[in-house]
Parts: sequence; C-alpha cells; structure tokens
Amino acid sequence: MRFCFVFLLFFGTFSVVQAQRVGVVLSGGGAAGFAHIGVLKALEERNIPIDFITGTSAGALVGAMYACGLSIEQIEAIALSEQFQRMAAGDIERRYKFNLRREDENASLVNLSFSRDSIFFKSLPTNLVTPALFDFEMLRLFGVIGASRFMNFDSLYVPFRCVAADIKNKKEIIFRNGNLNHAVRASMTFPFYINPISIDGVLLFDGGLYNNFPSDVMYSDFNPDYIIGSNVSDNSITPYEDDLMSQMRAAMVRETKFEIPCEAGIMIKHNVNIGTFDFDKVKEAIQIGYENAIKHIDSIRIYVNEEVTMEHRMTRRLSFQNKVQPLNITSVHATYEKKKGAPFVNYPMNKLLGKKPMNEEDLKKYYFQLYGTPQIRYVLPELELKDDSTHHVRLQLKKSKDFTLSMGGHFSSRPVNIGYVGLTYYHINRFAWRAHVESYFGKFYGSGKASLDFHVPTRLPFVVSPYFVLNRWDYFRSFATFFEPVKPSFLIQEEMYYGARIRIPLSMTVRAGLDFRHFDLTDRYYQSDNFTFADTTDFTNFYGNTIQFSIEHNSLNRKQFASEGSHFHLRVRYVLGTERSVSGSTAPIPFDESFNHQWVNAQLDMRKYFSSIKRYKFGFHVLGAFNSQSLFRNYVATLLSLTEFTPIPDAGTFFLAEYRSPQYLGAGMNQIVNLFSRLEFRLDAYAFQPIVVLRRADDGTFGYSQYQLLPKFMGSASLIFQSPIGPFRATLNYFPEQTKPFAFLLSYGYVLFNPRAIR
Repeated sequence: MRFCFVFLLFFGTFSVVQAQRVGVVLSGGGAAGFAHIGVLKALEERNIPIDFITGTSAGALVGAMYACGLSIEQIEAIALSEQFQRMAAGDIERRYKFNLRREDENASLVNLSFSRDSIFFKSLPTNLVTPALFDFEMLRLFGVIGASRFMNFDSLYVPFRCVAADIKNKKEIIFRNGNLNHAVRASMTFPFYINPISIDGVLLFDGGLYNNFPSDVMYSDFNPDYIIGSNVSDNSITPYEDDLMSQMRAAMVRETKFEIPCEAGIMIKHNVNIGTFDFDKVKEAIQIGYENAIKHIDSIRIYVNEEVTMEHRMTRRLSFQNKVQPLNITSVHATYEKKKGAPFVNYPMNKLLGKKPMNEEDLKKYYFQLYGTPQIRYVLPELELKDDSTHHVRLQLKKSKDFTLSMGGHFSSRPVNIGYVGLTYYHINRFAWRAHVESYFGKFYGSGKASLDFHVPTRLPFVVSPYFVLNRWDYFRSFATFFEPVKPSFLIQEEMYYGARIRIPLSMTVRAGLDFRHFDLTDRYYQSDNFTFADTTDFTNFYGNTIQFSIEHNSLNRKQFASEGSHFHLRVRYVLGTERSVSGSTAPIPFDESFNHQWVNAQLDMRKYFSSIKRYKFGFHVLGAFNSQSLFRNYVATLLSLTEFTPIPDAGTFFLAEYRSPQYLGAGMNQIVNLFSRLEFRLDAYAFQPIVVLRRADDGTFGYSQYQLLPKFMGSASLIFQSPIGPFRATLNYFPEQTKPFAFLLSYGYVLFNPRAIR
C-alpha cells in the first residue's frame, strides 16, 4: 500500500492529461444494492466516464442494465415500477394468469410435493418466491441484447462481468460470455429465496457467497486506470436463533475483501439501513446512493479529468440500440431435464410457428401458459440469434414432483370445523394429465372427490375432466358456538354426482366450459320445529341429468378474502330429473309421491377490486340468479332445492331460508384496510333483493309469488392475518332476521366446499 501512496502522489498529475479508463464495481446487498443506481446517476450528471462494470447479485442486475445501454432514467423507472415489485414478490401480472389450467379451488393450507423415489428430503422447497416473471424480464431486458452481441459481454454498450457461486466446488464463477440473462439470474440467486439454476451442468447460486465485491475481477479483466467502488455490504453476518436465512448466510458466505486493488481508485460506502428483501424501499436506496456519490465527485475529479457529456452518451446509446435485432421468434425447442425434447410443448409450438413468427407479447403469453400448467414447475428461457437474424428460443423445463399432498380445512369457534386432505399425481410427456383424490371431513360437512384432468396440446388447447363427487351437509338449528350444546340436526343434504367437463380458453384469463353430469340428491328434513331424537325425517330424493355452459374470468389474488383483481362467472344450466318424496313421523299427512321436473337456471357472479389509496382497497360484488324451477312436493323440499345467496363465506355454514330464492339480484361493497403488511381489516356489506319468493300460507299451501322492493341485508366485519399458511381471522357476522343477528367467531383456514350438484 505504501507503493500505491507514492504512485498516486508523484504520478497522479500525469493522469490528468491522459485519457482515463474508468471501471465501476458494484457490490451485492439485496434491496440496498439499488443505491448503485444513484451512484451511476451522479457519475453521469458530472460527466464521469464509465468504461467497464463488474457486479455481484443486485450489483450485477444494476450493472447489466447499464451495460445494455439503458439510460439512468430507464433503469430508475424499472426499479421503481409496480412490475419490479411483482418480480420481487414472485407474482405475475393478473392478465397473464392462464385460467384454463387453473386447478379447482379447495381448502388446502399446506402443500407438500414429493417424488416416487423420495418422500421428504428432496421435497423441501428451495425457494420462497416463484421466479416466473423475474426470469422473463431477465430474458426481455438482457436476452435479446446479449444474443445480438454474439453472447460476448465485451461487445455490450459497456463491457461487463458478473459473478456467481459454484457451491459444489466452493469457487466463484466469472461470466464473460454466454447468455447474459442466465449470468445475471445466477448471480442473483439468493439461497432459499429464489431457486438456483444450472449453466453447463453446474448448479449456481448468488455470487455474494464467495465474492460480494468483484474489484479483483475488474482489475484482472479490464485493468482500468481508475476504479470507483460502490458498496452496500460487509462481512458482519450474525446468525439468529429464530432466523433460518441468517443462519444459512453465516454458514455459506465466504469473507469478501471490500477494497480497491493497488491502482488508483475510490470506495463509496453506503450505510443503508434497508433489509435484504425490503424492495419497497428502493427509492430510498437510490437517493442514498446518489447523495453519497455526490460527496465523492471532487475526490474522483482529482484523478479523472476526462468528461463524457450526456449528448455523447445519448448518441452512443442510440447507435448501440439500433444494432440490436428486434425479437422475432421463428423456432422454439423445449427440453425436460436429461431428455432431448418436450413433446407437450414443442408440438403445439411448431404448429403455431408454422403460421407466423412470434413477437415479445406472443412469447410472454405462451411462457405464462406453460407456468399455468400444473405439471410444469419451472421454465428457464434463453435466446439465440439465427443466421437469418430471427431468434430461436430454448426452454429448459423442470417437471413438477410426481405427487402433492395437500392438507387444510376450516377450524373455528363454531361447530363447523372441517378437515381437508388431498393427494394429486402429475404426469407429462406427449400429453399432460393429473389424477386427484380429496376428502373433507367434519360433523357439518363431509365430501369425497376423484377427478382426472387431461390437458390436450393442440393449437387451441383444451382440458377434459371426468369426475366423481360425494357431498354431505349436516345443519344445526342454532348459531351455537363450539362451547355450546347443539340440538339434533334438523337438515341433512346428501349429493352424489359424476360426469365430465371440457374447457377451452377464450383468452389468458377467460375460459369457457361445457359440463354434463348425472346427479342423485337426497334431503332429510323436518317440516316442523317440534321434533325429537325419536322422530324420523321426511325424505326427498331427486335424480336426473344436467348440462351446464359457463364462461369464467378470474384474476383474483386469493382463493378467498381477495383484495385485488376481478372475477366474472356466468353459468347457464338445464336440469331434467325425477323427484320422489316420502313422509316422516312429523308430517301432518303421510305421502309417497313422484314427480318429473325440468328447468333452466342462470347465475351471474361478478366482482372487482380497486386500489385508490395506498392502504385502502375498495371492491364491489354483484350476484344474480334466474331460475324457472317448478315446485317440489312440499314447502321445505322446494326451499331446499332453491339457489342460495351466500356471498359472505360464513353464510354457507348456516341454513338461512330468507336468502333463498329462484330469482334474485344481490350487490355488495368490500372495503379492505391494510393495517400492516399481512394484517387487514375487512368490511363486507350486501343487499339481497328477491324477485320471486317461496311463500307458505297458514293452511299449509305454498307457491311462488312476486316480492316487493324491500331488500334484505347481511354484513361481516373481519380482522384477517394473511399468513403464508392461510388466513387467521376474527369475524363478526350480521344476519338480521335471525333470533341472534350477530354471530362472532374465531377461525383459521378457508370456508370452501366442493361445488353442489345443481343448486
């Protein structure tokens, strides 16, 4: 170091009159690493040249964007965008969620995937977030430019290097060429946050494990005249007893020398109090980086006298960008691990590309269609520039584990506790198919389901699904809590149905379906409130066939208690069946009669959420039903067969006769306040307007009649903690026509059932 001091003291003056080649080194550091954007911004504003860049992890991402010719304004806009927040959270844009292959919703809370040859150790997850959007954006930002520059990082707008970690051989890997998007992706693979990738058969992780400040790479590869280091990290990693991530980092990270090599240079150290994954504080990090860099400009100017104006940079950027070939895809080839091809993907793609090339939007839609396939767990894309200046896309696919075991249910302070367990088998080759069995079990609700989903890879993909379902509901007479004694159940509904449905996509988020099923329904009930354990129920059996046409759009962010997105579901069903009703011991007049019925039932369910204020979200929910259903043998049997209005989840656990009607309109407002990151206060209020109601006269006769314009109401206020393993909530429900209109409960899980057969 004494030699360095003498060198700078006596020969620094000569550097003023000579052209200076300046290298910039950017450290890793997670969200804090976006301070590097502020540093680059300050250097550009003061016309400091930037001739080379090396970076690790977040520094690799920022450095690669600059090396690809993006302006500081463009880089800052990307880092502050909603799209970037989605990438960091492992989410995707709602309009790219492929609804066709979305699995049916169930009450699962925990999902454990495993293969036939390994039940536990290979089943533990390797990532907290899904990198689907992140990987596509890496391809869009870096893949096209990297392919145009012949996979040579020296041919970029600014020559570039980044570092990843080979944990098997305990060494760093320096990327000088190859797929730029893969290089940056590997350098940013923070262990257990985002899954690692393999390049040339080597499994790679975050470069910060072995070299978090690649100043040595800058010196050895580029030998610049002056090095500017930007560092947001250090070697002090303290493991904590209750923090697995800190323990893993302490065990894996090798000490890094955060210093500039012997030749002239300066270190800009940022004391940024921002956590690794605090990506909502990117703007703060950028500002800190900018302010710290400005403080060092005069010191840099002592050794760097050359200036590069904004006009010169803009001219160079435009010249560089004009040489980049626009994305024009004429061939695609997908492979699974250790296999030459993936016919489920390649066959329809070859058919599509035979008609016309794909552009970026076409590729993005198809990419997320693949991610929407349950049998595919991971997709890593890369681009290659062909001799005719069009692009070839390679997709490295990872299959889902063979089996997924799902567990969950709904557990509350009311006697409506339900357990859930499901087992799914996934297979993909020429076709993709899924076999699924599940069971709900509890006093209130029990169900069994078996289904198969066949995904057919034609130009217009479709899914065929045969299924078999058993349902049973056992309603109590009161709003009893878990700690109160309950009277005998006054209503038991049992369903058995089987059939098949076919679904086709109308767009990414909209699917149409045709469903045919045979059903056999049995209701056991009392027509009087005065019954004992010794009494027998009336019995109504209704069996027949039904066909349904449906159109569904779904971009909601959760399967229940949603706060973002929209949902539209229109169903039109034709029912043809035979009723047999038999009296029990409480019937005033004994009967054993059969009737034929047929009717049409149309239902609409539409909701949408808006975000106008940072922590406040507003939604509306509209429901409607039109049913031409004929009367059953008695009033109760008819009432049980009617469509129910249950927009509040807990309403489905009560038998609420006042919210049943063959024809109705309903509307509600949903207001959600985010108290903390996962804690929400939710207020749901609904109005229910029957158009036709079922009435029973004093003499026992009954029938349909028009209803006056006087809506009924229901409401719910909830405090919900949206944990990674499901919602915990405290809820006060309001059903005004009940003896006790307010019902409070504590619960965990989802109030979800298998669909009813026809009701």
